[in-house]
Amino acid sequence: MAQANSSLTAAQPKTKKTVVYAIIFLLITIAGLSYVKWYPYLNKAILAANTHSIGTSILGDKADLPAVSWGSAWSYAVAYFTAVWKAAVFGILIGSLVQVLLPTNWLLKVLGKTSFGSTAAAGFASLPGMMCTCCAAPIAVGLRKKKASVGASLAFWIGNPTLNPATLIFMTFVLSWKFTALRLVFGVLLTFGISYLANRFAPKVDSIEIEKMIENSEQQDHRSFAARWMKSIGDMILYIVPTYFLSVLVMGAVRVWLFPHISAASANSLLAVIGFAIAGMLFVIPTAAEIPIIQTFMSFGLGGGPAGALLLALPSVSLPSLLLVAKSFPKKVLFFVAGGVIVLSIFSGVAGLFFL
Repeated sequence: MAQANSSLTAAQPKTKKTVVYAIIFLLITIAGLSYVKWYPYLNKAILAANTHSIGTSILGDKADLPAVSWGSAWSYAVAYFTAVWKAAVFGILIGSLVQVLLPTNWLLKVLGKTSFGSTAAAGFASLPGMMCTCCAAPIAVGLRKKKASVGASLAFWIGNPTLNPATLIFMTFVLSWKFTALRLVFGVLLTFGISYLANRFAPKVDSIEIEKMIENSEQQDHRSFAARWMKSIGDMILYIVPTYFLSVLVMGAVRVWLFPHISAASANSLLAVIGFAIAGMLFVIPTAAEIPIIQTFMSFGLGGGPAGALLLALPSVSLPSLLLVAKSFPKKVLFFVAGGVIVLSIFSGVAGLFFL
């Protein structure tokens, strides 16, 4: 009896500490999202409602893309990072804090399974984040380091940009409800369907293995919080920052190849749909930048089909974001996700041929 009481007494401070850490994580997340996303997006929603615009295309107002050059790469990188740096820093911060503040056993119970339930929970949890694919990538990395399943981690990562509620609101005011409906249908298929199916390309984890991981997670890490956090954020910065910067430079340099001028006869063809689906999957943009890009391209004659392809392909993933999570997912999973984005974007484009 005395031993049982001793174990209970020891467990109580640990449980209290766990709850305190979880509350701290929640408060940091709410404060950060309020500053980086929620408040700015409220103002942008008002702008979209009043002007039917959220700004100019990051690719240029006249769709006059410069030739491949260092200047082209640098100018795009500056424009891109000016738009996303706050969210990028916040993503790295939250991605590191996921590893040291949230209890592994909690995450494993909710997001550790390869079931559709874990995938769905992560997908719905992504909705308040509203981050672009690169800014959400560090959080997906953090989830994987905490042993969240492939499907759940992917759903959170992809759901952030694809099902972003603010983007859907902007889209309705700027483009039309038809674009919003198309994005929502294919965004749901991508976030929940492709993510769930991706579990098949990863080692299967059953309930017994989950319980073993939970037991192992409950073993105390005797390092201080500061030491554990510095280790997690240091590992992220050393890989993510240089990879992110260099890959965006490359995308900025080759954008003229990804989005070439096309003739009026090809502006609404199936070939254009396929080409823009591939280009959109590779290219990297800030949150909601697909809206002014599509608006500008359509003003110069781009048809509803290619626009429908860009609608899904541009925000969902990108080559830089795939590189950021490359160490956290099996290669088969990443190829499956990239292929899934292209295929669904083509279907979205085909729907756009008739619907937009």
